[in-house]
Amino acid sequence: MSDLLVRALASQVGVRAVACITTELTREAGERHTAYPIAVAALGHGLTAGVLLGALLKAQERVALKIEGDGRLRKLVVEADATGHVRGYVGVPDASSPLPVNRAAVAEAIGGAGLLTVVMDLHLKDLYRSVIALESGAPDAELTRYFAASEQLPSLVTIDVLMDEAGSLVAAGGLLVQVMPGHSVGALAQVAANLAAQPSLETLLATGLTPDELLAHAFAGIDYEVLERYPVEFRCSCSRARSEQALRTLDRDDLLALVADGNATVDCHFCNARYEFTEAELRAMLEA
Repeated sequence: MSDLLVRALASQVGVRAVACITTELTREAGERHTAYPIAVAALGHGLTAGVLLGALLKAQERVALKIEGDGRLRKLVVEADATGHVRGYVGVPDASSPLPVNRAAVAEAIGGAGLLTVVMDLHLKDLYRSVIALESGAPDAELTRYFAASEQLPSLVTIDVLMDEAGSLVAAGGLLVQVMPGHSVGALAQVAANLAAQPSLETLLATGLTPDELLAHAFAGIDYEVLERYPVEFRCSCSRARSEQALRTLDRDDLLALVADGNATVDCHFCNARYEFTEAELRAMLEA
């Protein structure tokens, strides 16, 4: 099944929700970074968080999420837009961890001491930026705290990544439920109770759960409507042209040094793509 995001609204109680399955984009990210199991799981948590945050944006807006903890992964960086495109990386993709890998292992590998930074490009004069201290290292719990502290929006975020006993990815997905401004938190409490009465998200993912089924579990007893569905995917905005433009912005002395080396290599942290430039290409940039 292709990765999918579903947005829904329970207008009578003032609650909006986003549910998504992110298995394939997590798998692609892990393969691109040659990531070990704990890094794959952490990428799944982070990329899913990015997809959920991006679903709250308007067209052309973007969000960046960075978690810097004291765990072995060091940091988790994700960027997403409003159309389901997301990219990301971890600081140490070859970090090791005992099997099996679960959400507790991910939180421990990220670390409970550090910072969560959220930056949004809302096409205003300045970027929106908010920073909170980590408490648990679990991305969904930290996002729930972020919404309460920085946006004053009572929210419920649950994300999970299912890995098998050998450390291979099985499924990934998440849910974001949020009270709209001016409404009470009563419906959110009911959603929380509905989810608590169900098996864990990890267990549900193992059954091949769809975003629509996850929303049905969350909104049991609450009227809601589906607003839209669209695919989500790992997509990076890097390119050879952009890498060349970055090289062209270097000082003349720096370009001369690259010419002396005989070549230049530009690596993308987000997708692990590599762009190589020959001495002749560098000389042409220098002459330009």
